[in-house]
Amino acid sequence: MRTFSLTLHVWRQKNAKEPGAFVAYKAANVNEHMSFLEMLDVVNQELIAKGDEPIAFDHDCREGICGSCGFMINGEAHGKQRGSTVCQLHMRLFQDGEELWIEPWRSAAFPVVKDLSVDRSAFDRIIAAGGFITAPTGTAVDGNAVAVPKAASDLAMDAAACIGCGACVASCPNGSAALFTSAKIGHLGLLPQGQPERDRRVLSMLAQVSAEGFGHCTSTGECEATCPKGIPISFIARMNRDYIKASVTHRVEVDRGGSG
Repeated sequence: MRTFSLTLHVWRQKNAKEPGAFVAYKAANVNEHMSFLEMLDVVNQELIAKGDEPIAFDHDCREGICGSCGFMINGEAHGKQRGSTVCQLHMRLFQDGEELWIEPWRSAAFPVVKDLSVDRSAFDRIIAAGGFITAPTGTAVDGNAVAVPKAASDLAMDAAACIGCGACVASCPNGSAALFTSAKIGHLGLLPQGQPERDRRVLSMLAQVSAEGFGHCTSTGECEATCPKGIPISFIARMNRDYIKASVTHRVEVDRGGSG
C-alpha cells in the first residue's frame, strides 16, 4: 500500500460577502486507496485537533450519485479523472509531493456559502419553473399503456442521468447552465408524458435561467468534457430547437388572442 504527502492550497472564505484566499496545508501519509474527500476528512481531523476551523465542502452519498460534492482541483471540475465526481476521485491518481489548488465552483449564480461550499439553489428554482409534468391522480396507469419508443427512452435516460452537480457551470468560460437545463428539459420532452407542457416548460425554465444570472452558451464544449455523467451537448441543440418552436407558437397564440 502506497502512502505519500501532498501540499494543498485550499480556498478559504467565511461567506459570500467576505474576501477569500488560498491557504496551504500539508496532507501527510495519504493512502492511495482513499477518495479525495476521505483525504480532506483526515486533513479536517488534524485541523480540529489543533483547534482550527475545518475546511467546509459539500458531500452526501459519496457514491457519485447525489451530485452534492464538487469543486475545482488544479483548474479542473471534479479533478483529472474523467467521468467521475470528486467523491469517486481516488488518491492513487496522484504522486508524492504534488501541489494541488482546490477552489469552489466559480459562478455569480453560485454564491459561496463557506470555503468550497456554494449555494446551488438556482438549479432548484430552474427545476421548479418547469421541470415537471402534470398527471391526474387516481388509479395508477398500467406501465405498458403508454408506448415509448426504445430510442426515445434510451435518450431520455441519458438526459436523466444529470445529477445537478454544477460542474458544467463551473467549467464553462461563460458560466452557462445550458447543459444542466437542456438535460432537465430533454428527458421530459422525449417522453409522451412530457408533451402537453413541452412548450411552456422550455420557455419557463429558460426564463428562470436568465433570471438567475447564468451566462450564455457559446458551444465551447467544456461542459460536456467535465460532466461526470457524460451528457453530450447535443441536448443543448435539442433545447434550442424546442425554444425556437415554442417561441413562435407562443407568439402566434398571443397574436390570435389566445391564452398563451
